[in-house]
Amino acid sequence: MKLLIDLEALRKLPPEAVSCSYSDHPRNSGVQDLVEKATFAVICRRCELAACVAASPQEALEKREDDVVVRHVLRCSNCYSCAAACPFGTIIPEYIPLQTSVCDVCLGRLSPGEIPLCARSAPEGSIRYGDF
Repeated sequence: MKLLIDLEALRKLPPEAVSCSYSDHPRNSGVQDLVEKATFAVICRRCELAACVAASPQEALEKREDDVVVRHVLRCSNCYSCAAACPFGTIIPEYIPLQTSVCDVCLGRLSPGEIPLCARSAPEGSIRYGDF
């Protein structure tokens, strides 16, 4: 089972519109983590030279072997140099928060047939759960 995320719909919603059941720390909003990962995996143009990676003064961004850019949260100072360097404008500062959250896709916490809280609470079908 997977989460299917409608980034455009999520961007129109306030952060508190979608609930998260991640239990390791109470203010976690796993949806922020999903949006950040999906943005880098789907919207990023995967430039050959990756100006965003080169612009990060703390080497907070890394281009993996599959050309997907990932952020090392503990190195990131939220200077947004990466956003300024991106020639396509696909790194949106509002979706790269300094305080990070984690999504574990409710691994091991769902009963058979149960849907994660984010998919149940997400308005307009912005997050769906199923076999896609």
